[in-house]
Amino acid sequence: MAEPRPCALVPVYDHPATIGSVCAELGALGLPVVLVDDGSHAECAAELDRLAAHGHHLLRLDSNRGKGAAVRAGLAEAQRLGYTHALQVDADGQHASEDLPGFLAELDGTPEALVVGYPRYDASVPRARLYGRYATHVWVWINTLSGEIRDSMCGVRLYPVESLNRLLARHSCGDRMTFDTEILVRWHWAGGTLRNLPVRVYYPRDGVSHFALWRDNRQISAMHARLFCGMLLRLPRLLARRWRRTPVEARP
Repeated sequence: MAEPRPCALVPVYDHPATIGSVCAELGALGLPVVLVDDGSHAECAAELDRLAAHGHHLLRLDSNRGKGAAVRAGLAEAQRLGYTHALQVDADGQHASEDLPGFLAELDGTPEALVVGYPRYDASVPRARLYGRYATHVWVWINTLSGEIRDSMCGVRLYPVESLNRLLARHSCGDRMTFDTEILVRWHWAGGTLRNLPVRVYYPRDGVSHFALWRDNRQISAMHARLFCGMLLRLPRLLARRWRRTPVEARP
């Protein structure tokens, strides 16, 4: 792999109040920032124009397509710009920037790895949000026959750009909220290296969520069903991989 050249990748849809501080925190880490405007309305679009005028790279989509589509577009743009890795961070400012250097430190030892955040919540987390994630966790563990992915929904992760784009050329992984989970399952199926790192998460009282309850839950349910069928097709290979990774003394 080439000498690592990371950037930050931030998909943005209508977060005018927080995106400036997110960019400042990423800039303080020495990271160039690639912003993907996923069809934001006028207030946020104007803020993104201001940030672009101050040196951040802005890719603007012509309409709102969803987080998955924005991340895919951003990964393609990052590769075009010559970056080897993209630290994806959500635009809502909920993730502790102090925990981000740990993701970049993984470049020294395992630059080929996809590094995934798993959340460390404080008391601000909504109970429904906290417990609702576990249904997806269980399905991910079933569909990978593994506990290797600790959390598939966290918005902080370090992507090896070229490898991810090759995978996405075969599997788009959805345009909206299914993307974060499906890309990890398919990366695991492909035998890619995974690392899990903690990241602290804070939910402000006036936070903005773009999760559409019925639409996104319907799409997530369909994704899990589709991945389950994919797991069944891959079952012999996944079982063989699990057997190889089981210590000899622990085998029956």
